[in-house]
Amino acid sequence: MRMRPTRTVRLLAVIFAILGGVVALNGSGSPPAGARPLTYEQLKPIQRRIISASLAEALRPQPNKSALRSTGERTATSKAPLPADASRIGTSTKVNQDQLNDTDDDMHGRGQAQNEPWIAVDPTNPDRVIASYHDYRRGDASCGVSYSSDGGRRWKDSTIPDQFVRGTAFGSKGRYFFQAGGDPGVAWDSRGNAYYACGMFNRGSGTTPSRDLSTGLYVYRSTGTGGATWNFAGKPVAEQPDLQGAGLDEEDRQLIAIDSDPRSRFRDRVYVTWTRIGQDGTAYILASHSTDYGQTFSKPVVVSRDSAMCSFQHEAPTPAGRCNENQGSHPVVGPDGTLLVFYNNYNTPVGTKDNRFQVLASRSTDGGETFAPPVKVGDFYDFPDCMNYQGQNPDNGCVPEKGEAKNSIFRAANYPQSAVDPTDPKHLVVSYGSYINRHSNEQTGCTPEGFDPPSDARATYGPLYQGVKNGGCNNDIIVATSTDGGLTFDGGKADVRRMPSVAAGRQATTDQFFQGLSISPRGVLAIAYYDRQYGNSERSGYADITVTLISERRSRNVRVTSSSMPPPTQMSPPYFGDIIRVVTTGTAAMPVWVDTRRDALFLCAGTARPGRPPELCTGPPPGSQTLKKANDQDIATARIPID
Repeated sequence: MRMRPTRTVRLLAVIFAILGGVVALNGSGSPPAGARPLTYEQLKPIQRRIISASLAEALRPQPNKSALRSTGERTATSKAPLPADASRIGTSTKVNQDQLNDTDDDMHGRGQAQNEPWIAVDPTNPDRVIASYHDYRRGDASCGVSYSSDGGRRWKDSTIPDQFVRGTAFGSKGRYFFQAGGDPGVAWDSRGNAYYACGMFNRGSGTTPSRDLSTGLYVYRSTGTGGATWNFAGKPVAEQPDLQGAGLDEEDRQLIAIDSDPRSRFRDRVYVTWTRIGQDGTAYILASHSTDYGQTFSKPVVVSRDSAMCSFQHEAPTPAGRCNENQGSHPVVGPDGTLLVFYNNYNTPVGTKDNRFQVLASRSTDGGETFAPPVKVGDFYDFPDCMNYQGQNPDNGCVPEKGEAKNSIFRAANYPQSAVDPTDPKHLVVSYGSYINRHSNEQTGCTPEGFDPPSDARATYGPLYQGVKNGGCNNDIIVATSTDGGLTFDGGKADVRRMPSVAAGRQATTDQFFQGLSISPRGVLAIAYYDRQYGNSERSGYADITVTLISERRSRNVRVTSSSMPPPTQMSPPYFGDIIRVVTTGTAAMPVWVDTRRDALFLCAGTARPGRPPELCTGPPPGSQTLKKANDQDIATARIPID
């Protein structure tokens, strides 16, 4: 059924009633005059807040962990049983098919975790599905991938051949080796080929003996094999050779989209968008495209163009316009070939108690050659400063649980996702999180209190609120809509406190976060997210996965997980990505998420010694969290029938 503008109005009513110019930037491969090494301390405070966790770790000096045991022994442990079914997590399907490695205390998560997933279904064959994710099983992060040939019911692992790339841009060598990769995304063209975008980087002297801080964005193609094989070498979208840490920009947080409509004049054009973290203090959204199936890519152009909506520039220059601090781009392509890119913009004042940011959208009707000035999708309020409310994870927001517990300390951000109606290119839906919303505001005991400015304890702006730990604050998933092809959005002029959200019942007083969004071929809107409405999760920090399904006939919430998941313990500080994703076919919605219900493994205390063979144990997290057991991170999915 078609989602025409009148249908959009009816859908919004259902939600309320039931659910409550081209500018090129410097990218020449040589540092600008007077450049200093791009270190964490050199970043502007707003840049420190918005860069990805991987880039933050690469740039920030790492603490000396010599005080921790390097043997991996545990002081309080119980012998670890093997899982009864390695392909299942409760009633959910496990996507990554590896068995869990055991890891030293001070490396908890390294060699083990999978996180920050994405998923895409072949538009020519809904049985073919590919999931991408951070994969730490080799030690550091790499671009992991799994594929399914039966609609996501069973999965196999594949390998992105990313050990090295051509070294042409790196001193004209035959090979260039990156240390790590991440921020993966995957998409399909109209002919059954899949494409994988992987951001590669080196960690520099903060973590390794090398000063090399080079970065690059690469695309790999699976030609007709449904994700089982991938081409080598990866094709460069953008490369920043910085072998001596001399002060170049950093490419960060890319995503990929493809025009997969056979009727489009831009059929099978491949788009990649990302954030360029500038040595000059800026963070512009860029885009590049390929017209030859990912073999070569165009020179990047600026997506986040100038606008009067961007009123505060954080003492950074404006070489490509006033909207110079952005992150979290999500490109989508409509049936008519229009490319839209949604992203968070942080060019809002930080000197008032109103600590909101804004979601913007930029539109291209010429295949990504140029972009119109951005339009506003809506305002949002980001997660509270973790250091202020949880005493841990400085420079990041998190999702604090209510009460005295302080186990929910993973990095969190409210990034947008969008979908275009497959049958009506003028109808778009955007979802994004906001800590201030129709259920969490001054009337319910949650009041914005501005920002905690940069200080000795914190290197960036930390959002503050009254009501975080014992009041009425909770994050909601906001739903914004356009009925004119992305020229305007209903959230552009509306107070976020009046915008519709997915929250219903207990969700009105509990946190929902990290949402994914899709519209099925038959017009059913599916939004997947982490949800703390079940049991005592709002106080324990646990969460489930819920999918909200909205059609013309009804709306319903489906609890996907059969039991609640503990807050993540892996990485230091804990981290499991900033996003989840959902895709839809004509009959099912398939969310993909990071699942933490399996225990992490360590070497048992007193074993692996002369006369005592090694044994594997579970035990508490090695950090400050008070959970009984440390947990692993797996990628999970499920099939949810839709109308």
